[in-house]
Amino acid sequence: MRLTKSTDIALRIAMRLAVLGEGENPTTREVAESVGVPYTHAAKVVSRLQHLGVVEARRGRGGGLMITFAGRTGSLGLLLRELEGVGDVVGCEDDPPCPLRAACRLRGALRTAQEAFFAALDPLSIDDLVASPTGPVLLGLTARPAD
Repeated sequence: MRLTKSTDIALRIAMRLAVLGEGENPTTREVAESVGVPYTHAAKVVSRLQHLGVVEARRGRGGGLMITFAGRTGSLGLLLRELEGVGDVVGCEDDPPCPLRAACRLRGALRTAQEAFFAALDPLSIDDLVASPTGPVLLGLTARPAD
């Protein structure tokens, strides 16, 4: 199973914000540059993270992005379920639909494996992900020079 690009970006952004100190509230553009993703992608992901209550964004002077308490301590498995959705791993109902879908056992087995994947991440949080040695590396990230 491979996570979508937007989920990957969401995790990078959440982890980056989790290591910043009080009062360090970067803009979406600054975070995008520091984690090496295009601003337009980061803006969409930040909007989704706001909707999920993981990130708070404030405008104006003293504004910027910050991770919420729930974003820091909430279940990583639950967050990934929200970001990835509950769709099937394989496209049984794609166009054209799989001719085996009525009698296939693979779909159920893959759904069980997918849930086991998420369940293995349930006890973890963003705070767990940024513990040493990851946290210091994240703190060392700086905006990349514009091309």
